Amino acid sequence: MTSESPAPVVSRFIAALPRRVAARVLASCESVELAESQVLYEPGDTVRHVYFPTSSFVSLITPVHGHVGLEVGMVGNEGMLGAALALGVDTTPYRCLVQGAGLAWRMTAIALRAELAREPSLKRRINRYLCMRLAQTARSAGCTRFHVVDERLARWLLMTQDCAHSPHLHLTHEFLACMLGMRRAGITTAATALQDRQLIAYHRGEVTVLDRTGLEAAACGCYRADRESFDSLLG
Repeated sequence: MTSESPAPVVSRFIAALPRRVAARVLASCESVELAESQVLYEPGDTVRHVYFPTSSFVSLITPVHGHVGLEVGMVGNEGMLGAALALGVDTTPYRCLVQGAGLAWRMTAIALRAELAREPSLKRRINRYLCMRLAQTARSAGCTRFHVVDERLARWLLMTQDCAHSPHLHLTHEFLACMLGMRRAGITTAATALQDRQLIAYHRGEVTVLDRTGLEAAACGCYRADRESFDSLLG
């Protein structure tokens, strides 16, 4: 049984920076509250602010012609939204949708550029984060193509729980189908299979992770590979 713990109010990304650099970054940030389903950016938008989630988390959705889109990543308190500014890119290719309401640190793009010019350690940290994101995005493409729905759903629920810091998740079949690029009927079958194995409980859009270890065993190897990428690149 997974025990519930309160969502943290710190950015692990900022906390991992040298103390002096972290203090400078925080001094340039303001605390903002993000609402569930809030759209921070649409594809092609100019990035005017970057976000360091603390208790919130954001889905990165790539547009697909003729479809609502497909989620290719999440940003929780381990990362940042708008990291491509470190590469000189000031637009986003994703629809950035708040999946979990909560707090985040927000910093202007101008302030971030100033800190990047001043602090090489910040640029190194962002570059390593971008490498991790690229690896996870590529892995998601392979996962969508080759792995069965039950495994993909288990992986996605684990990723969501990692960001939400709680076993209780508000997720409708429609939302799951959108995020995984599946028909609603396929999500229903997969969720029922995980529930029959007593790994999750699902009722009217509310998912509870009952057996975290069992859910990890049910997920495809992509979840473990994601964690290994994070540990090797960001520690």
